[in-house]
Amino acid sequence: MFRSHTCGELRKSDVSKEVILAGWVQTVRKFGAITFIDLRDRYGITQLVFNEDLNPLLDQNPLGREFVLQATGFVIERSNKNLTIPTGEIEMDVRSFKILNKSAVPPFTIQDDTDGGDDLRMKYRYLDLRRNAVKKNLELRYSVNRSARNYLHEQGFMDIETPFLIKSTPEGARDFVVPSRMNGGQFYALPQSPQTFKQLLMVSGYDRYYQIVKCFRDEDLRADRQPEFTQIDCEMSFVEQEDILNMFEKLIKRIFKDVKNIDYTDAVERTTWEDAMWTFGNDKPDIRFGMKICTLKKPISVYLNKHDHAALINEAGFPVFDGAETVLAVAVPGGAAFTRKQLDELTEWVKRPQIGMKGLAYIRYNEDGSLKSSIDKFYNEDRLKLIASAVEAKQGDIILVLAGAEERTRKAMSELRLEMGEQLGLRKKDEFKLLWVLDFPLFEYAEEENRWVARHHPFTSPKPSQIQTMIENDPKISDAANYLSHPYAQIQANAYDMVLNGNEIGGGSIRIFQRALQEKMFEALGMTQEEALHKFGFLLGAFEYGAPPHGGIAFGFDRLCSILGGSESIRDFIAFPKNNSGRDVMLDAPSTIDDSQLKELSIQLQKSN
Repeated sequence: MFRSHTCGELRKSDVSKEVILAGWVQTVRKFGAITFIDLRDRYGITQLVFNEDLNPLLDQNPLGREFVLQATGFVIERSNKNLTIPTGEIEMDVRSFKILNKSAVPPFTIQDDTDGGDDLRMKYRYLDLRRNAVKKNLELRYSVNRSARNYLHEQGFMDIETPFLIKSTPEGARDFVVPSRMNGGQFYALPQSPQTFKQLLMVSGYDRYYQIVKCFRDEDLRADRQPEFTQIDCEMSFVEQEDILNMFEKLIKRIFKDVKNIDYTDAVERTTWEDAMWTFGNDKPDIRFGMKICTLKKPISVYLNKHDHAALINEAGFPVFDGAETVLAVAVPGGAAFTRKQLDELTEWVKRPQIGMKGLAYIRYNEDGSLKSSIDKFYNEDRLKLIASAVEAKQGDIILVLAGAEERTRKAMSELRLEMGEQLGLRKKDEFKLLWVLDFPLFEYAEEENRWVARHHPFTSPKPSQIQTMIENDPKISDAANYLSHPYAQIQANAYDMVLNGNEIGGGSIRIFQRALQEKMFEALGMTQEEALHKFGFLLGAFEYGAPPHGGIAFGFDRLCSILGGSESIRDFIAFPKNNSGRDVMLDAPSTIDDSQLKELSIQLQKSN
């Protein structure tokens, strides 16, 4: 046999045992006539001791980093113990060894504090995967996978595979397409999600389905996106929204317990989409800290007016606020102590192109209760106190104020709030806070095309109380300037997102399950009847045969793993990821294919200009 134990298995209780170990040479250290080698495998590291009687063999067969080695010997107690590793109280007294394979000098050191940059490590990913830090990430990923499967199995879900070669029905992100050799000139698509298949499984009577499945989207990449990614994809029949929320917040709590040994006993907080947008500036708020945004002014036509404190800032003769569409403020704890330099740096921060604001106003709420502001010329202390009260500022805080166009200002204030949370150490990676975001709009307005688009996807049902509004009204927008007054602008989706630490980790909805309502949805999205039948005739047909009420959710598996692992990038938790250009630099893919393959596929490439 190649080994009797792994390199992470032996302990002080194994002293005097004869064992066989096999693994990779981590380090070679020679001290006179004695050579020490750290032998590594997936399970850990064991120190090997080669005494002087083995020197002739070592001279004939010198060992190098990453050589694959088999060694036989006896477990002995170490005199200089290393209690930072599990095997640190023992070592192996080597009696014989065999080099199973030699290694070229690795392009970077294979240890946690490696000298290899991202590009180099991705090119030699099979070496990078030997590093302990990467191994821990993949072990966490496996733990999340196992925990999810165990929970869903216990709840009666079936793991059912769905196809990867499907029909292209572009909606939202671009499809990856695959040419068919046997059907020349025709193409499959890789699924962006198993959405229609899981709905068909509900029609088929499989009332609890799940799949941990690859999905594909041809979209621009960033740290939390890959062209291929993994979802925990789930669907249930005969359920309402509350059933889904209860079932799947328990799933995430179970994963917390199994993977991080965290008992998440708090009830998962809930907020509406509108409150999230105006209280935190986005629909995936980080609620690990407060610093809620106060709306001092916003367009009358936008959403509700319950957050509006415009009377506090209007008619003060300050043109920046008077002429602004939106004015937002946030109280930063302890910020009254910020220096002028810090405030100047924050002002430059909000002026960056990524943020896009023209400036930043502030109000210091000093410890003695006095207020000092960059807008003192226009607002007296009584008015500043009213603003401080509206923002819920306390003595010692500083109030930061942004003004401008509604969407840009809201996004900028959201980013400023997060930046302040980061600077103040309030976004702790070892703290986890869940949130359900509910009551999304069903539609968004596409200005360039003057039509509605689905905020989630075209299979999301409206709230039950608003189904008749959708059926009875013409979706056409006759007055583009006042699209918010159209009945469809008020329809809410029977949808829900789960947010963890400011990241959307899951989203789903109660689905449409009647043919007439689904056809109305396609009409609202600008599809002709012929187009709807061409793209989704199979689903509409299935709804003719007793489709049950159903709904589901999909969790971003890679993103969930990265948050639990304290990383900003999902690539750290994928064995063989793509880079930011969508390339696999290890395989050098995508790549060209032979002319003979193109001919077989009836494809002729067009030369680019």
